[in-house]
Amino acid sequence: MSDIKAVVRIEHPDIVLTETVVYDSSATVKSVSEAGTDPQSGRFLYHVESADFRRFEEGLRNDHTIGTFERVIGTDDGKTIYSFEYTDEAKTISPVISNANGVVLDMENDSNAWLITVWMPDRGKLVDLWDYAETNGVDIDLLQVNEYASVVETAAGLTENQREALLFALDAGYFEEPRDVTLGEVATGLGISQPAASGLLRRGIKRLVVSSLVDEE
Repeated sequence: MSDIKAVVRIEHPDIVLTETVVYDSSATVKSVSEAGTDPQSGRFLYHVESADFRRFEEGLRNDHTIGTFERVIGTDDGKTIYSFEYTDEAKTISPVISNANGVVLDMENDSNAWLITVWMPDRGKLVDLWDYAETNGVDIDLLQVNEYASVVETAAGLTENQREALLFALDAGYFEEPRDVTLGEVATGLGISQPAASGLLRRGIKRLVVSSLVDEE
């Protein structure tokens, strides 16, 4: 068996923070990968962007999946790192991944669903995710899977998936004016859903801009 990197989309009202991002539709929540994915730590860190952090925190207070929260680092540009503790009602997929000797590489909300990029030691371990989803009534879709995946990033901070999506979109004429192809056609060519393609392009372009125009400090 070969190791893989896969992107899955999961959706359920009891997935952590779902109620909050539904309440604050302007919020973008992304896991802090540098903090690790140890499910036993009891403390989980996320990057949060929101147009109204007061509304976001109001959503947290009414979110049945969140026990306590703390704003760890806040800036004036709309970006903040929060620390969360989950309640017993929260559904989390990270323990399933850890128990399968996998690693969560990335997690970000897609409206009220979640896009999770995982590394697994072999393809068969993905069955554990589907078993968990079936047992807990979680909607799950496999958006993309790469054999012999590397967990490192490419030049400019791009992940391999982002690089692949950007190059495909460029070759297909997505960035021409007018565009030669639609976002849906790019998604079809990549073999993923349209929301997943949109997310890859958006995050890839952001990383390119940051690496090219923003100094290290």
